[in-house]
Amino acid sequence: MPINIKNFLLSKSNKSKIGDFQDLEHVDGVAISVISANLYKELRDDLVLFYFRDSANYASVYTQNKIISENLKWNLSLNKSVSKALLINTRNANVFTGKTGYRGIVQIADELSKKLTNKMIDDSEDENKKEGVKPNEILFGSTGTIGEPFPTEKIKKSIPELVNKIKYTQNKYLWIKAAMSILTTDLKPKLAMEECKIGNTKIKIYGIAKGSGMIYPNMATTLAYLFTDANLPSITLKKILKKNIHNTFNAITCDGDTSTNDMITIFSTGSAKNKSITNINDTKLKEFDKSVNNVLLNLAKRVVSDGEGASKFIQIDVLKCKSEDDAKKIAFSIANSPLVKTAIAGEDPNWGRIMMAVGKNDVELNVNAVNLILGNNKILEKGQLSKSYSEQQVKEYMRNDSIRITLEINLGKKSFTCYTMDFTKKYLEINSDYRT
Repeated sequence: MPINIKNFLLSKSNKSKIGDFQDLEHVDGVAISVISANLYKELRDDLVLFYFRDSANYASVYTQNKIISENLKWNLSLNKSVSKALLINTRNANVFTGKTGYRGIVQIADELSKKLTNKMIDDSEDENKKEGVKPNEILFGSTGTIGEPFPTEKIKKSIPELVNKIKYTQNKYLWIKAAMSILTTDLKPKLAMEECKIGNTKIKIYGIAKGSGMIYPNMATTLAYLFTDANLPSITLKKILKKNIHNTFNAITCDGDTSTNDMITIFSTGSAKNKSITNINDTKLKEFDKSVNNVLLNLAKRVVSDGEGASKFIQIDVLKCKSEDDAKKIAFSIANSPLVKTAIAGEDPNWGRIMMAVGKNDVELNVNAVNLILGNNKILEKGQLSKSYSEQQVKEYMRNDSIRITLEINLGKKSFTCYTMDFTKKYLEINSDYRT
C-alpha cells in the first residue's frame, strides 16, 4: 500500500493510531507544503517544503561518513546562519550523482528562490518590500537510494504546485502528512513536541524525523528537523544541538551503518520575542535545553522502534565504568551484535552472547566484578550466575516488546545508555528486496 496520510489513517495493519501522537498545532513563522513529485512508481507524497517567510536562524549537524550526498555538499557550502526554506525529497539520496546531482540542487534552488520571492512579494502588505528569497538561503534534505540519477526535472516541475500549496497555519494532520512524506522503509511517522519557557516567555519546540535502516550514530543519524518559535541566534542553537545530540541521536543504532545523508537541523523563527541569549549556561535557557533534549530523545527512540523489521525495542544501560567512552564502547558492542539481536528476536535468554559482546572490546574489565540484569532479572552477580536466576522467568521477560539490558562494570562512576532493535527475518526481506 502506498504511504500517504489517507492510508495511514485507514490502515488496519499499522499499530500506530492517530491518537498516539501529541496535539501539534501551530508554530509561528513556519509554513508547510507537502506534495507528490511522482518520484515513486505509486502515488504518494515525496516532497515537503518548510518555508520561513520572515527567516529563521538555524544550526545543523551532519554525518561524519566520508562519502556524503550532493545536497549536504550544498548545505555545507552555504556558510549561513539564516534560512528561508528547507526542501526535502525522498526516493533518491543524491549520492554518487557527481556534478550532475549537484547542478540539480543548484537548479532547484534557483527555481525555488524565484517562486518563493514572488510569493513573498505577493503576500506582503508592504508594496515596497522586495527582500525575497536567495538560493543560498535554502537548505536541502535527501533520502532514498544511492547511485541513481537525481530527478531534477521532476522536482523543478513540481515547484509551482509546491509553492502554491504553502499553508501558513499548521495542525496535527499537516505535521503528520509532512512526517510521512519523508519516509522510505519506515512504517510510522515520527513526531514529537515540547512546550517550555525562556524566562517568562512560552516557547514551542516541534520535531519530525525519519529513519529505519542505515542507522548508527556519528555526529548525526538519520534526518531530523526541529522547529521552535524561540528567539535564539545560530551560535546558541549550534551549542545546544551539539550538546544534546550526544545522548539522543548519537546513542542509537539499528544496523551499525552510518548514512551518507545524515542531517539534524533546528530552526528558530524568533516569533516568541524572548530576549536573545548567547550563553548556553544562562539559567533562563535551562528549561529550553532540557526540552530540546526531550524532543531529540523522543524522535531518536521512535527511529529505533521503527527499525527495519524490528519487533523489539532494546535499551542498554552500561554503568559504573572508568570512563564514559568505555561505557559507550561496551553499550554499542552489545547493540550492534547480530548474535545478540537475533537471540532477542527469537526470545532466547542466551545471555552468553551479551557477555561475548562485552568482552571483545579493548576496555578494561574485571569479569569477577560484573553484574548483568535483564529487566528486573539478575543473571550475573560479581561474575557468577545469580542464585536467584530463573531461565523460565527470563524467557517470559523476553516476550516483551521492550527489553532492558543493564550491565554494571563496577570499576568507576561513568555510564552510557544506548538504544537499538532486534534482527528479524523481516529485516533480511526488506534489505534483500530494497530496490525492488
